[in-house]
Amino acid sequence: MSQKLEQYLQSNLEYLKDNGLYNEIDVVEGANGPEITVAGKSLINLSSNNYLGLATDEKLKAAAIEAIKSHGVGAGAVRTINGTLDLHVELENKLAEFKGTEAAVAFQSGFNCNMAAIQGVMNKEDAILSDELNHASIIDGCRLSRAKIIRVNHSDMDDLRAKAKEAVESGLYKKVMYITDGVFSMDGDVAKLPEIVEIAKEFDLITYVDDAHGSGVMGKGAGTVKHFGLEKEIDLQMGTLSKAIGVVGGYVAGSQDLIDYLKVAARPFLFSTSLTPGDTKAITEAVKTLMASTELHDKLWENGDYLKAGLKDLGFEIGKSETPITPCIIGDEKKAQEFSKRLKEEGVYAKSIVFPTVPKGTGRVRNMPTAAHTKEMLDKALEIYAKVGREMGIIN
Repeated sequence: MSQKLEQYLQSNLEYLKDNGLYNEIDVVEGANGPEITVAGKSLINLSSNNYLGLATDEKLKAAAIEAIKSHGVGAGAVRTINGTLDLHVELENKLAEFKGTEAAVAFQSGFNCNMAAIQGVMNKEDAILSDELNHASIIDGCRLSRAKIIRVNHSDMDDLRAKAKEAVESGLYKKVMYITDGVFSMDGDVAKLPEIVEIAKEFDLITYVDDAHGSGVMGKGAGTVKHFGLEKEIDLQMGTLSKAIGVVGGYVAGSQDLIDYLKVAARPFLFSTSLTPGDTKAITEAVKTLMASTELHDKLWENGDYLKAGLKDLGFEIGKSETPITPCIIGDEKKAQEFSKRLKEEGVYAKSIVFPTVPKGTGRVRNMPTAAHTKEMLDKALEIYAKVGREMGIIN
């Protein structure tokens, strides 16, 4: 190894470990359900994005197996050569119906979606207004577009209006986009989409909503845009197929012209092999499930409200979450990591989240209850939170 590389790696690893910023990766032995096994120990799982429990759903598993039997384990090519299967077309038609748009396109991951769509639509002659708490994939997509990036204070509509006015009236940019998460994954708060749409109309902004944590959760499952009834007003709806949907991948939904353009301009679409047949069919089955019933959605919210109330009653600082995502904000990074470690020792898997995922000084344990949790599991988790929180002086 290069001596300079070795010195760089060692010094940075030492800094991260000394400051409570180094992330230890645990290995899950078996399926990622409401309970998981790590190092031979069964734990109540409060760190999964598997909101609706669909990652282990029997119907989805059966659909994936049948697709593998009929179409094989891989698509065999990129979408623009001969990697577009009838299964992909079926999925994209169903996604458009689900999101209330003219069309949709599926990608290999949610991260890929933001790489693809942002740089596909925006370029160095444009500007992007971006909420300061947007996901890392949005930030990287904006950078790749080479557009001017203008950071907007989190959910601050006065700041958005002022910066939109300045950008548009400057005459420096051909197009201006505003991009925001629909549901912010670290705090669980929801974007102010009605006000955003009003400002966008005033200044002719392109609107882009990353609904990774809203799809399956908000709008009776159809997402944050649907929650506000704004399907016809938001230009680009992006989401993942790996969280509430329970499989892997991502999508962009919007007008037929937008989707047609992304299929010839989005680099991850052009240069990455397609979603596998098994994954594609399982995703379609998941979307059909959500469109047929709100049972899983309703159970998720019931469990989320129950856990949130329990943690608040114990005295934990849970921020201003408006969704089942419930942070316990500790502050100090090392203390947050120690709290997570102690919870794990007692039987709850709730991962600590520290800088750079959240700002320094806001270290936390983030709880993600799912539709698959039972009340008994949540009660046990609350007992453990109470015990460890009191032992560490986090609560009285």
